[in-house]
Amino acid sequence: MGWPHMLNTGLLIHEFLTFAPLKNMSSLLDQIDKDRLPRHIAIIMDGNGRWAKEQGQDRLYGHFHGVESVRNIVEGCAELGIGYLTLYAFSTENWDRPEYEVIGLMELLVSTIRKEVENLHKNNIKLHVIGDMAMLPEYARQELNEALDFTAKNTGLNLVMALSYSGRWELLNAVKNIAYEVKKGGIAVEEIDQSTLQRYLCTSEFPDPELMIRTSGEFRISNFLLYQLAYAELYFTNVRWPDFRKNNLYEAILDYQGRERRFGKTGQQIADEVDTKKVQ
Repeated sequence: MGWPHMLNTGLLIHEFLTFAPLKNMSSLLDQIDKDRLPRHIAIIMDGNGRWAKEQGQDRLYGHFHGVESVRNIVEGCAELGIGYLTLYAFSTENWDRPEYEVIGLMELLVSTIRKEVENLHKNNIKLHVIGDMAMLPEYARQELNEALDFTAKNTGLNLVMALSYSGRWELLNAVKNIAYEVKKGGIAVEEIDQSTLQRYLCTSEFPDPELMIRTSGEFRISNFLLYQLAYAELYFTNVRWPDFRKNNLYEAILDYQGRERRFGKTGQQIADEVDTKKVQ
């Protein structure tokens, strides 16, 4: 039986998605300063294919297991009170992968959304999608639109799925739309500033990520949120995405909280601003 057909049946999910509990999770959680959480976390979910190869399995086997990591990390962020979680699920470059893998990923996307949307809604999680949805198959767009509508009024964690997305595509699209508005007379060239560009990005309604996590040992951002990651703290781990769990998320957040975020200022300026806030 091929992977796409097995994904269509929805069988074997619970058999495949069984993992041992992580140790020391509570001790790491206790170390996190709940008043200094990143408002927005972005994750490049890398390593599914390599993880599958290490198991002697097909690449889609790794993607299938990666779904449980998504579920676990979404739950962890919601529990912590993180406002926004963006997951790089499928890039524009991923369309160039073997056809069987692309078809399998689309079917996995649809089956996962269908299975998880009730749980998202129950936990007050609002789903968003960024990317060129016109590139997705009609059945995938329909499933996504139904899930977006179903969770639209939720007020908890904002779960942003980057699908058929790339940073260069987003910036090019924004520039084209701004140029169109200038041509129509809706915007004067002299009025264009950073806020203008931000309004035309896919992420216009979200704050920029403060923490970007990439799994599986690669040290690059791979065309992901190129504009928005300007001041994000970058965290890289060797853990493959199918093995990434709350414990790993907590480690990344603790690393983030151990850094000094200066935004071009000196360390002394930041310290003075903290002292001023304490006095106030």
